[in-house]
Parts: sequence; C-alpha cells; structure tokens
Amino acid sequence: MLADLLPPLPLLLAFVTASLILALTPGPAVVYILARTLSQGRGSGLASVAGVALGNLGNAVGAALGLAALFAVSSAAFTVVKWAGAIYLIVIGVRMLRAAGTAAAPGAPQLAPMQRSRIFRDGFVVALLNPKTALFFAAFLPQFMSGNAPLAQSLALGSVFVALAACTDLAYVLTASLLAPRLGNLGAHARWGQRAAGVSFIGLGLLTALSGKPAR
Repeated sequence: MLADLLPPLPLLLAFVTASLILALTPGPAVVYILARTLSQGRGSGLASVAGVALGNLGNAVGAALGLAALFAVSSAAFTVVKWAGAIYLIVIGVRMLRAAGTAAAPGAPQLAPMQRSRIFRDGFVVALLNPKTALFFAAFLPQFMSGNAPLAQSLALGSVFVALAACTDLAYVLTASLLAPRLGNLGAHARWGQRAAGVSFIGLGLLTALSGKPAR
C-alpha cells in the first residue's frame, strides 16, 4: 500500500512543505505554463500542465532507477542533458520572437493558435530535459526514506511531489486565466507579451546552460 511506503506523518508533512516551496518557485516549467495560459487561454494552460507533470514524472522515475546518480558522478551525462534542455528552451524563445515579429508585419495574417498536442509536447520536453529536477529527487528523497524498499519508496515520494507540483501549476493557470481579462486589450499587447515570453525562455535557456548542478 502507498501508506506503507510513505514516511511517518511529521516527516511526511516536512516533505510536503518543502515540495510545495520548490513547486511554487518560478522556473522554466512555470514560465512556460504562464506564457501559454496568457497567450492562448485556460485550455492551453491545462495542456501545458499535463505535459509538465508527465515530464516531472519521467524525472522521478529516472531518479528512482539511478539516472540521477549517473548525473551526479558523470559530468558528461549531466552536461549533455543540461545543454539539450537549454537549447530547447532557447528554440522555444526564438520561435516566440519570430511569431511575434510575423504577427506585427503590416497586413500579415493572424497566426493560428498552437495546437494543444504541441503545447503538451513542449511542456513535457521542458520538464523532462531539466536535469536539476532529477538531481533534486536524488538528493532530497533519501532524507525521507528508510532502508526498506528504496526503489518503491522513491517512486512513491516522487509521485507525491509530481502531484503537488501539478496542483500548484493548476493554481498558476487558474490565476493567470482570471487575471488575463483584466489586463486590458490583450490583442493590442499580445505581440509584446509574446516577445517578453520569448526573451524569458531564451534567458532561462542561457541560465540553465551556464548554471551548475542543482529547482524545478
């Protein structure tokens, strides 16, 4: 049973508190979710949340299977995944900037919204290609585990974290979707919002590439 794999209640509460703090801290996934929600609405935000949650779950499973340990001892493995994630963030940012520039051209046709399947995929890749998440699982989860069934325990705790992060991401989506109508004429400012999001993604990609080992 899941209850048998979780730590005692005081330790579980400490784990939940720390996980919530990490999940609420803005990072690439949160920026991506907010950008999609503000630019395309609540449905697209929910699609991005689902993709990010699946990517986080992939990192949790990878950490449980020892992938994070490989990152910790192999700088080459860490560097490959870190740069892959950084490049993908930069590509998304450049794509946003190009889309904003195209929309700004006189007489240019209105761009069709991005398909939700693609939004889901991009959210999945943004979350999955963040090696710091796997390293977080490897460093953080053992503090709340006993010596029995480490694989099952790490999977259980990782699943709890993914569920908590999905809840906080949903809160971001709901908040952004409620605030969006009050931001004035979004159509007139959509290009600037997309440019700001594009610059943010490029900045996050560069930060990820230049940062060291271990946030979501």
